Amino acid sequence: MRQDALQKLDAFAPRMGKRYASGRNYDKGPGQHSAVSTLSPYLRRRILTEQEVVTTAVEQHGLDGAEKFIQEVFWRGYFKGWLERRPSIWSDYRQGLLHDAATLDKDRRLRKAVATAEAGATGIDCFDAWAEELVESGYLHNHARMWFASIWIFTLELPWRLGADFFYRNLLDGDPASNTLSWRWVAGLHTRGKAYQAEAWNIAKFTNQRFTPRPQDLTSPIEPLTATEPDGLPSVTPIRTPSAPQKGVPTALLLTEEDCMIEDFAPHALDFCASAKLHASHLRSDHEVNALVTQFEANALTDAAARLDLTPDNLTAKDPADLAKWAAKSGAKQIATGYFPQGPLFDWMQDTQPALDDAGITLTEWQRDWDTAIWPHATAGFFKVKKAVPMIVQDLGLQ
Repeated sequence: MRQDALQKLDAFAPRMGKRYASGRNYDKGPGQHSAVSTLSPYLRRRILTEQEVVTTAVEQHGLDGAEKFIQEVFWRGYFKGWLERRPSIWSDYRQGLLHDAATLDKDRRLRKAVATAEAGATGIDCFDAWAEELVESGYLHNHARMWFASIWIFTLELPWRLGADFFYRNLLDGDPASNTLSWRWVAGLHTRGKAYQAEAWNIAKFTNQRFTPRPQDLTSPIEPLTATEPDGLPSVTPIRTPSAPQKGVPTALLLTEEDCMIEDFAPHALDFCASAKLHASHLRSDHEVNALVTQFEANALTDAAARLDLTPDNLTAKDPADLAKWAAKSGAKQIATGYFPQGPLFDWMQDTQPALDDAGITLTEWQRDWDTAIWPHATAGFFKVKKAVPMIVQDLGLQ
């Protein structure tokens, strides 16, 4: 899988400069997304790392020549850091989703409307095509994601969290931070009071006239959903600092979808007594997760283990106590794994903590320099991160 990712990276490298800047907003349809890299499923699991991708862009086009492409890579880091600094946004989303699901159970009209939207049967041609493409391929062009979310929220008047959940369980690159915050941004909750409006002319232009919706088919003007969160954004919190694995301690290595390039941390310097792949795709949603997503993540874990020359056990993130039982049975005193950012896997790992404490096992995490370089700047809008890009690129030695 990593070899496939590297081949895709090499193939797209010549297009990371002016061609990307001029063509990146055009959604050409399923199987035709040649103007964008489609590397996001690999970046999301760090089968490829952001540093590798940015280094390639700088080498091929220079920092200025690949500015737009590099900024898009930084957006993913910005969103992750922003959610790390405001973790209550994630917990509020999860609680709100439970509320929306309960409402859905009671409201037959809403249940029918959501099912119609997810099935791509609304009668809005572009929206229906994107719903079908998402489910069948696990991918949507970023511009299509914005249009889709805007139509879901403002034209169909459906709860935004149900739309975010629909994306999260179907997107191969589904990421708790990018997905949740992008939907909030469209709704006018991330940049307070500034929502994203899907406009007919914009859809027609950037789909090369594949779709030509009538202006009256789309709601205009729109009103941001700020009334649903009248207290505004929570204050910024300190960044969590994990404990790093210690040498000379019996260690159980845990491979997860959050970081599939564990070899970067020289794990074989540790005293391994066990290793496992943690399958956790189902944690994305209370609804069934797209089989494309589940299989992609299973393949990513298998590939990660093969590159480490390991034959790991298979664990599933269900009963949190099972992790402590597995590690204790091997004689481990610490579990070493990649960093858990805010999201369902982090929540599940928090649930394991009491059992780990009782077993005398320490959970340790490797954290990447990429994250620690970007996240301190992710306190407000993207501008602070954008302004710091040249400094971060230089500090990380990417040019």
